[in-house]
Amino acid sequence: MLMPRHRVPALSVPTIAHGLFDLAAAESGRFTMVVFYRGLHCPICLRYLAELERLLPEFDHRGVAVIAVSTDSAERAAETVVRVKAQALRIGYGLPLSMAREWGLYLSAARGKTSIGIEEPALFSEPGLFLVRPDGSLYYGATQTMPFARPSFAELLTALDFVIANDYPARGEYSGEV
Repeated sequence: MLMPRHRVPALSVPTIAHGLFDLAAAESGRFTMVVFYRGLHCPICLRYLAELERLLPEFDHRGVAVIAVSTDSAERAAETVVRVKAQALRIGYGLPLSMAREWGLYLSAARGKTSIGIEEPALFSEPGLFLVRPDGSLYYGATQTMPFARPSFAELLTALDFVIANDYPARGEYSGEV
């Protein structure tokens, strides 16, 4: 289990149109937000990423660098860029399933074609969203077993305003006896 205030696992993936992304070398003011999505086959992911693309300037204004990552191939990630109309959003691909597990992501097996007619990969990761401090420590994390009910980007922006204004610490860090 990932713990707030502790280092997150390594993350290095190629991106469509933005070169290699390496979390350890990522430049961000306050945080890097890593959004793990299911892949091209997921219509909810495509809407979620389109919303993220729209709100990228707001995250940037708050000193938050952003990347969206999936286990998809380069070809499927490139099609995601087209469908999302991503211009500024970094889309990473080729996340190894073993790395997805290190991040605490749930894995699913294919069930055929989705509602948009795209075949699911044999195995893929379910969604997760993490805010990582520049020192590589976890500030916030959310993982899901399903594609729906994800963290709202608009609510996250409001929360970031509070966090920044109040220097609010990462919570959920206690790992002692209970």
